[in-house]
Amino acid sequence: MTSLRYLAALACLLAALAGCSRSRPIVVGSKNFTEQVVLGEIAAQQIETRLHRQVVRRFNLGGSLLAHQALLTRDIDLYPEYTGTAFTAILKHKPVPDAAAVLDRVRAEYATSYGLKWCDPLGFDDSFAMVIRGADARKGRYVTLSEAEKRKDPWTLGVGYEFLTRPDGYETLMATYPRFQWKSFPKTMDLGLLYLALDQGQVTMAAANTTDGLLSVLDVKVLADDRKAFPPYQASYVVRYDSLHDNPGLETALADLSGKISAETMRKLNYEVDGKHRPVRDIAAEFLAALKR
Repeated sequence: MTSLRYLAALACLLAALAGCSRSRPIVVGSKNFTEQVVLGEIAAQQIETRLHRQVVRRFNLGGSLLAHQALLTRDIDLYPEYTGTAFTAILKHKPVPDAAAVLDRVRAEYATSYGLKWCDPLGFDDSFAMVIRGADARKGRYVTLSEAEKRKDPWTLGVGYEFLTRPDGYETLMATYPRFQWKSFPKTMDLGLLYLALDQGQVTMAAANTTDGLLSVLDVKVLADDRKAFPPYQASYVVRYDSLHDNPGLETALADLSGKISAETMRKLNYEVDGKHRPVRDIAAEFLAALKR
């Protein structure tokens, strides 16, 4: 009888430990710009609905390195990231233009080096976008970066902090288009202020992103990266393998979002926040409701 009581107690202890791992809230993170917060909220609501689990939101963590570190220390269980960012900023590889090769390499190295799963892409690529005012583009007939590079009057460049410090940002731009002339060192500012600075003439070119919501409503021109300076940036969720193990159904819930967000859709979602100033929770809820129709 004593041995049976021992085995029963042991079974209860193991069950309790397993229950503890499942009762721990799932923590969703994001970096500190609109698109990241929107994608983080979409994932959080998807998990709450599908798994009926408590989700803690830790958004606006900062840049890629801070978010990645939070994932490694299990301060968060998952967050949205981009293949080009992971390939260059985290894995320290030189940028390459082959989207499939970058995805395969990132997926393999994240699994073996960090114990992280790189989910299938969400359906859009969010690359750096070098943006100028529409009037300047029409006056100089600038369509590509190569054409803008030839302008005699130096540009004034506005950038976010990461564009200036990451190897796939300013460094890559200048290596690929070395004849660009600047009036001053790039002006660093919050990403949300770039378009305002461009509109007010504080800068004449901005390092923005291809899925920025304001691109669809402002009189601006995205200069084509005709020499393929910037690597592909397919958006995906990155999640800890142990979090998937501890939370049955999490992998399926995230997989059901893969391929569901086009670049056009992402621009619209971003504009709902940046242009119309609507709550992120409402936007995410409407998007997920539309997926069920």
